[in-house]
Amino acid sequence: MSKLIFAGNWKMNMGPAAARDFLKVFLQRYKKESGVEVWIFPPASSIEAVAREVRDRPEIVVGAQHVYWEESGAFTGETSIPIIVDAGARAALVGHSERRHIFGETVEDTGRRARALLDAGLTPVFCVGEKLEQREAGHTEAVVVAQLGGLDGLNASQLSKIVFAYEPVWAIGTGKNATPADAAQVHAAIHNWMAGRGVARRDVTVLYGGSVKPENVVSLISEPTIDGVLVGGASLEAAGWAEIVAARPN
Repeated sequence: MSKLIFAGNWKMNMGPAAARDFLKVFLQRYKKESGVEVWIFPPASSIEAVAREVRDRPEIVVGAQHVYWEESGAFTGETSIPIIVDAGARAALVGHSERRHIFGETVEDTGRRARALLDAGLTPVFCVGEKLEQREAGHTEAVVVAQLGGLDGLNASQLSKIVFAYEPVWAIGTGKNATPADAAQVHAAIHNWMAGRGVARRDVTVLYGGSVKPENVVSLISEPTIDGVLVGGASLEAAGWAEIVAARPN
């Protein structure tokens, strides 16, 4: 692992004014540290406000929560990659469980989004994860590998530019989280999938997400296969988020 990533997904929270207030507090508490990056995924309306507030902090990456693969056109309600780039984004989430399970995003859709982001020089954060009933049935790895199938056809160079995030659906916003050993098992499956496509371990970055909070973040990032965390609710409070990003492996 060349860097440790702390990514915050604000979901449908934080308009521009709230985002600016958040960052005034957070930036006072967070000091740049070598080998550590903070990634923030605000709602689309707040991308530009966040990017302006962190313009002098290149270690803080601003991203979008969702993009469409077409550059422009009659796609009401969608946001294109050129639009998020103009607002200051350098990355985007792809295939978050809420997009898959609430909005019906398909494996093919995730592939189109990831390819469009790569073509534009942005980083896809490609999310995978199983539901509780799939886990209890012993299908976790099969589900994750099937979701990774959206990336079939990409070469090793393209794949190495993707950041992966394992988010077990049963742990998102539930207060439950996978143990470091649970996460490590799935992260190993992602590493094996990438190795089978010619991508070396040093070129694979896999984050863990699912009820990450100050109390458990150190134990999670101390697991060698976990290269950082993707945090939802706990990223919405500036002081608590600053505590999380200050965490370091034991």
